[in-house]
Parts: sequence; C-alpha cells; structure tokens
Amino acid sequence: MFKKILIANRGEIACRVIKTARRMGIATVAVYSDADRDALHVEMADEAVHIGPAPAAESYLVAEKIIAACKETGAEAVHPGYGFLSERASFCEALEKEGITFIGPKPKAIRAMGDKIESKKFASAAKVSTVPGHLGIIEDPDHAEKIAGEIGYPVMIKASAGGGGKGMRIAWSEPEVRDGFERARSEARSSFGDDRVFIEKFVVEPRHIEIQVLADAHGNVVYLGERECSIQRRNQKVVEEAPSPFLDEKTRAAMGEQSVALAKAVDYQSAGTVEFIVDRDRNFYFLEMNTRLQVEHPVTELVTGIDLVEQMIRVAAGEKLPFSQKDVSLNGWAIESRLYAEDPYRNFLPSIGRLTRYRPPPEGKEGGRIVRNDTGVFEGAEISMYYDPMIAKLCTWAATRGEAIEAMGEALDGFVVDGIEHNVPFLSALMKHPRWREGRLSTGFIAEEYPDGFAPMSPDGDEERVLVAIALSCGLIEANRRERHLDRLRPAAGPLQEHWTVKLGGNYVPARLMDGIVTIPLDMPVEISGRIVDVVTDWRPGDAVWRGSVGRRKVTAQVRPFPNGLRLDWQGLSVKAKVFAPRQAELDRLMPVKLPPDTSKLLLCPMPGLVMAIAVAEGQEVKAGETLAVVEAMKMENVLRAERDLVVGKINARPGESLAVDAVIMEFA
Repeated sequence: MFKKILIANRGEIACRVIKTARRMGIATVAVYSDADRDALHVEMADEAVHIGPAPAAESYLVAEKIIAACKETGAEAVHPGYGFLSERASFCEALEKEGITFIGPKPKAIRAMGDKIESKKFASAAKVSTVPGHLGIIEDPDHAEKIAGEIGYPVMIKASAGGGGKGMRIAWSEPEVRDGFERARSEARSSFGDDRVFIEKFVVEPRHIEIQVLADAHGNVVYLGERECSIQRRNQKVVEEAPSPFLDEKTRAAMGEQSVALAKAVDYQSAGTVEFIVDRDRNFYFLEMNTRLQVEHPVTELVTGIDLVEQMIRVAAGEKLPFSQKDVSLNGWAIESRLYAEDPYRNFLPSIGRLTRYRPPPEGKEGGRIVRNDTGVFEGAEISMYYDPMIAKLCTWAATRGEAIEAMGEALDGFVVDGIEHNVPFLSALMKHPRWREGRLSTGFIAEEYPDGFAPMSPDGDEERVLVAIALSCGLIEANRRERHLDRLRPAAGPLQEHWTVKLGGNYVPARLMDGIVTIPLDMPVEISGRIVDVVTDWRPGDAVWRGSVGRRKVTAQVRPFPNGLRLDWQGLSVKAKVFAPRQAELDRLMPVKLPPDTSKLLLCPMPGLVMAIAVAEGQEVKAGETLAVVEAMKMENVLRAERDLVVGKINARPGESLAVDAVIMEFA
C-alpha cells in the first residue's frame, strides 16, 4: 500500500480524498494556487505545495507542476479527483514515466472513453445502445445546420472533451443550432482547450441515469447500482439520488451488464461511471463513460456501504476487489443536493465573496437517518470567480425515498450560509415539490416547472401560520429578555400583553397569547388567525436556526435579524417579519413604501465576471432577444439579451474588463 499520495485537485473533492487516505493511514499532499492559499484542503493535508497563479490553466491544469510536487514531497501516487487533469491520458502517461502511480484507469481506457466522439464509436462497435447522431467533427455553423436537419430536431450540441454541462446546448431550430454551435465551441475552448463539438438526437422527456462501475487489474468488474441525475439546470446536475425511482430490476440489470461489458472491453481499472439517457418507456442509450470519480459518488456509497475512494486506492496499489457482483446490494435511499454560490432569484447567476457565516447541519446518524456534508470551505473562506461555484454536497440517507426527502428538507432548512447568494432556498423548495416527491422526473424538470425562473413564493394558510408562530415566538422571547433586564427583581418569567400583530411580508396577522407567562425554552399555546397551536422551541436571541414545533409539525427554519424585524427562511419561503403591539401595527400601516430605483435604461452586469464580447455599438437599434453582451463567470458564458426593442446609448465596458455585480455595461437612449 502507498505511504503517501498527492491529490491533484482542490475544494471538496480534495478534502474527501484526504479523509479516506487519513483513515487508511496514508499521508497526503495538497497542491494549491494563489487563490487557494488558505483553502480547507491545504489545511487538512499533511503537506502542501504551491503550484502557481489562480487561473487553473496556470496551476491545476499544468501536469509538470503536479509531477514536480510529487518529486518534491516523495508522493508515490496521485489521485486526480474530478475535472482538471482527471481524464487526460497524457497526464497518466507522464506520471507512469516518472514511476508515479495514477489512481485511476489506464491511458487506453481514458483515451477510448474520455473523448465523447470516440467513445460513442467504440460503444457502438461493442453493441452498446447509443443515441442517433453525427460522431464526426463539425467544421462550421453551416455544417452543423445541415447535420441537425438530417438527424431531426431537437438536437444536442456537445463538446467532445466536455463535462459538467460545459460546452453543451439544446437546439430546436436552425437559428438555435448556429448560435448554440458557436457558444458550445467557445465554452469548450475556454474550459477544456478543445473546441471540437458533435451533434446527436435530443431525447424528449429524457432521464439521466448512470451506472457506477468498479474494476480491478485482475479482470474483476462489478456495477454498484444506478444514480438518478435528472434534476439539472443548463445541463448541470443539481440533485442526484440512488437508486432511481424509475428503474425496475430488469432495466437496472440490463444497464449494469452493458456497463460491465463496456468496462471489460477497454480493460478498465478503478471507479468509473457509464452514463445513459433513458426515455419514458425505459429504453436506454449510452451517452458517455466518465473515467474518474463522479461528483455524486456519495449517494452510491451511502446505499452500498462501499467507500469508492478507498477502492480506487486499493486497485491502484494492485489489490483485488474484496467482493463480487452477488455481494453488492442496495440498502435504503440516498439524496445529494449541490449547494452552489449562485442567486436563484436572479436566474441562478454566480455569486462570489466571503462566507461570513457557514454553519452546515450536524453530520452523522440519528433516528434512522444519516446526514453527510462533503465540502471544501469554512466560515471566513472566499468563493472565487476562478473555479466551479459549488460550496458543498449535502447528502441524506434513510430507509425510504420519502424519509430521505424529509431528511434533506430539514437539513437544508438548517444549512446557514451568509455573505454570498446561494441556491439553498431553491433546493428547499424543490424538496416539497409534488412532482419531485412523486418521482416524475426528466432532465427538463427545472425548465418545465420554473419556466420564468425561481421567484420568492408566498406562503399558503398553513405555511403562513407556521411563519407567524416562529416570528411571534422570537418576539416573545426577545420581549421577555428585555423585561428581565429592565427589572432584575422580577421573576424569571413574567406576564406579557395578550394581543399581538405579526407583519409577514405585507400581511398583518393577529395573534393572541393563551397564557401570558413566557418560559424559556418556550412552550405555550398561541391563537393565530383564529386557530390555536402549541409553539415549542429552545431558540435564543442570536441563534441563526430556529428548531421546534408548531402544532404537531416539526420545524427547522433560519432566522436573520434586520432593523426592527427578522427574515425567516423555510422550505424555499423567504419573508420579512415584524412583531407589533396592536397600536404599533396601526401606525406601521401608514408608513410609505420605498420603491426600488428605475434601471430600465441600463444594462447591469448580473454577476462578477469577465466581459467576453460587446455585440452592439453606440447608436445601434436592437430588437428584443438580440445579444447585447457576453459575460463569463465561473467557467460559464452568460449571454445578456435585450428584453425589449431599444437604442444603445453609451457603452461603458469593453471586452476583457472584469466587472463587479451591477456594474453598468451600457446605457440605452
């Protein structure tokens, strides 16, 4: 077994590998760029080596620097994580020449499966079901348009060397093919250094289901069940689960057996994932094989009990798999939610900055449920514009899918992240979405259910009652504390006034105490809008998370103070609340409402990023939907389009400039 390994990656996956290596008694070496000097993976590793500037192309993607770090520290093997150099055969070969073991498959398998075009040709020859498409190189938009017409719309344009949703576009018409071809090729060039793209048929109502395989150097290959990865936004996975709520045993076995056959055909070693698209009739088609550890591997670990990182290390060290296919069983249900630094209320635009507060829910097993949080950040860490915006991967496990969803909803409601915008409200709302809970999924789920984007939701009757109870309980506890400080001679619990009004958003909701004695922890009946509920909580002023019950409902919510009130976040709902005495509520109704400034004649930069292109000139007339500018942030190109017909007045930004959020790109006449 290895004594020391180097992790050629950063963030949560580097931390994840370090945890397993530490448990196995293996020393670890981290590498870091200028932007990651104070990163968590650097702190966790036994040693750390600086490898260059913040851009990945000058640090994490430079194989020579990784090899030099191995020589400097005496690392015997390299675990590549995912992304960066994880699927580059040349990197694997360069390590082998230096006598350093690559913890992953051999170059032959990487080359055969790592290129999407070549992998489809190989899979087709191996009689693996594939999606109809054109696997040759596409030279220009005219060629792309011709091929798409032959295949039939809709089509998917994909980067050959791509992954993670980068360099991928769906086109439903000729104009969309031309634009999608250019965007996909540009993203592929900037993300992977390879602008080749191909086109294939887009399957309507598709599910994205993948099979995890594990193989050793002695000819043993097993599959570890499937993962449902259909909840995606812009082809980027958001929520994954294992097993799939859609597959039956027959389809699972067929997909697994094809995956094993494909792995054997390329002499695969290590962990790998065979991805399929599955239609409404459970017909499945090969998409690609990822010759690395997947982001979503924790859900497979939770339902199989197998540590995939440990098995990758053991296989690389020459050991045989300690189990066979008959030993693999799926136990319970696991769900993973990816927490991203992005603003769900602004079309999921990237957000960067410092984590002023980062308080994930407690990990471990309790009450038949497991909570696991894979992360590479900490409170005070900075989310950089140079890398992927993922903050953490929150996973829950339970005996059934319904219980796992409930556990995830509760864990998300208690996950506190401040300082940047993030997608926790969206993930929380998703967990209670009827279609998600029923398992009626497709890769178009988010686009279909949120066609106009994710907007703040208004609470219904029961939800309003819960939020009013939370706000009132916080107000009563604060009032009780003030009374005790004003008169130290009074008993620890004293009477308070009976009638209150809670302003929730723009609604004024009456509330009445059924018992004037407030105790801490709070346990008292309250009448809200004519209905009596028991409110129980041990919340204290300053706590970011409110835990307790309202009536018979167990509740976990987040509480953030603002002047004279609280912002409450719960199950995707985010509302401001103020607790008033009745006379105060009457006066508050008379207060004027402050309106936001008019920005209709300005194009504002929606996220911190780099201006890639300005598509118009001063004085130009532009029609609604036409491109105004392209801004790149966190490895994604964002096209800014005109929302109406307009005339460009003044252009304030130029290509190559780095802009802050809400910086004025151009003004309209």
